[in-house]
Amino acid sequence: MQFDTKIAVVIRTDLEPWQKLNVASFLAGGVAAAYPECVGEPYGDGSGTQYLSLIGQPILIYGADRPALSRALERALARNVTPAVYTEDMFKTTHDAANREVVRAVIRAELNLVGLAMRAERKVIDKIIDGLKFHS
Repeated sequence: MQFDTKIAVVIRTDLEPWQKLNVASFLAGGVAAAYPECVGEPYGDGSGTQYLSLIGQPILIYGADRPALSRALERALARNVTPAVYTEDMFKTTHDAANREVVRAVIRAELNLVGLAMRAERKVIDKIIDGLKFHS
């Protein structure tokens, strides 16, 4: 199935494995919150057990260094795509309000990005992530 939109998550490659997983999870949640239409119906198994809904389209995960993350952020904003962001300072906080505060305390050019996620038309996402490779 071909989707009109694409979801891309870009994660800094020098993070610890637990950090990469944490960042990807938080960022995917940001996409689901901003685009509830991308969330499918709840699941159920043959025994009647019910499960939560999932994002109903693939999420492509790319790796990047700091400059490439900053470049992807600027490309997204230039194309009117609002991304979810995760900064290194957010690893030091313990709740959502504190996360917003550490991001608000830094100007965009100085954000120490560790991850971005965005959903937009396929061609727009392709231009934003141009040059990035899938995370390995």
